[in-house]
Amino acid sequence: MKAMHRRSLLKAGLAGTAFLAALDRSLGLAQAQAAPKRGGTLSYAQLSANRRSADARNARHPYFVVDANTRLQWNCLTWVNEKLDVEMELATKIEPTDDRLVVWDVALREGVRFHDGREMTSADVASSFEYHRRNAPFARQIQRIETVGKYVARFTLETGNAEFAYILAEYNSVIMPAGSLETIGMDGIGTGPFKIVATDANRSMIMERFDGYWREGAPYLDRVEIHNREGQQESALNGLRAGQFDAVLTIDPRAVQQLQSDPAYDIETARGGYSFVIQLPKHPGSPFLDKRVRQALACAIDREAIVRVAYGGKHGWIGNDSHLMVTDAAFVPRPGGRDVAKAKRLLAEAGFPNGITLPTLYFSPQLPEVPRYFQVLQQSVKDAGITVPIEERPNDGYIQFRTGDNDLSKGNFHKFAMTAVGSRNPGISLFRMRGANVESGHWRGPEHDRYMALYETAMVTRDAGRRKAIYAEMQAILHEEVPAILPAGGDTFLVKRKSVRNMPYHPQIWSIRFDHVWKA
Repeated sequence: MKAMHRRSLLKAGLAGTAFLAALDRSLGLAQAQAAPKRGGTLSYAQLSANRRSADARNARHPYFVVDANTRLQWNCLTWVNEKLDVEMELATKIEPTDDRLVVWDVALREGVRFHDGREMTSADVASSFEYHRRNAPFARQIQRIETVGKYVARFTLETGNAEFAYILAEYNSVIMPAGSLETIGMDGIGTGPFKIVATDANRSMIMERFDGYWREGAPYLDRVEIHNREGQQESALNGLRAGQFDAVLTIDPRAVQQLQSDPAYDIETARGGYSFVIQLPKHPGSPFLDKRVRQALACAIDREAIVRVAYGGKHGWIGNDSHLMVTDAAFVPRPGGRDVAKAKRLLAEAGFPNGITLPTLYFSPQLPEVPRYFQVLQQSVKDAGITVPIEERPNDGYIQFRTGDNDLSKGNFHKFAMTAVGSRNPGISLFRMRGANVESGHWRGPEHDRYMALYETAMVTRDAGRRKAIYAEMQAILHEEVPAILPAGGDTFLVKRKSVRNMPYHPQIWSIRFDHVWKA
């Protein structure tokens, strides 16, 4: 209709270039401001699929559909928005009751219903977090959870945490109907905008709108269908072109370059979405016990080349060997940049004047660009005399493979391997380098202890500016110690048909909200 109107004006001699440009802008604005339409089905393919290997027994449990986007079926007490600021969700107020920031009272939204019609109360919150604190890494800091009335829950932490509200937004902090530790969550019932009607473990999930959803007017869609296309980008994009899918999530930056000029599609970008940790095991006999070897590897990697080749330049960013993303206001760039001469000098000081061959570095193709990423890394460190054999492993079972029987008391250690990490608040991100975590390679020593002492201070510091200064000091320790390497990261993208409206992407894939997505 738009094209016909343009042709009619041209034939009548009534439209010049400026007029047509203004017409296009006005029509585009009118289209963008069109009233949301209710109904329809959204079918999308997800390229970053569930690595927890859900099966028919647990396929509806929130821990096993993390990459299927938990905000479809469940809610948390809080939500981290696209700017990584925390907002209230099922909670209406969260505040500490003591100066040590150990005890927190959470007031709940009243009148919220689960998919089976039951009202959500503090008993459901207490039951959910009794499960989470036993099974989720970030919730283990919760020492006790109590009900203080029908709509108030009280959390007692092991130590203070000024950023506790972010913990309550994690995908493994969803609120489920109260149940036993063995069965809670298995039915997939939540308070979210959609309820699960069918699952095919690791392949697909089908959801239908929940008419009793607490957010007024939402959702707009009647049905959502999710299809696992992990490692099958071309297949997924062919499905998009053929009309099988309305959107494809977590596409390769190179695919973005191919699709962004196609008028049939929109590209949504989430800046600073993820990076990769290269965990450096520090077991007896490991070359990574010597800090100079770790420093040499960090100096030798051509991070700019990774950004250029794996991410097409503008879609990637240089990491600083902490879990912080470049978009975080607390992020401190790693000083010095690439320095091959320094890497060689450090290796010589460590007893490797003629270079070193490291153990095999394992990775899995969790995102389409991963193989390119590690090929560039492997080639770049050769300039410093570092040989790194690399080996791709299948996604299925990868977590178990890279961690292994990680029991330090038995002398068992994890692999020299990578894992993907997403955007989080500084408190969570910097905590991931603690010695007890496999991602730090079980870092030990006085600098580790100083790092953790600073972390503990930050967590009981209410003032955000003061916490930021402490976080900078912690990153300086990581730059010197290099317990792990995070060379570079990238933005995340989805491609969608023009008919899909109001579907912004999120740097935390698991936090995408579909409440107000609609189809024209």
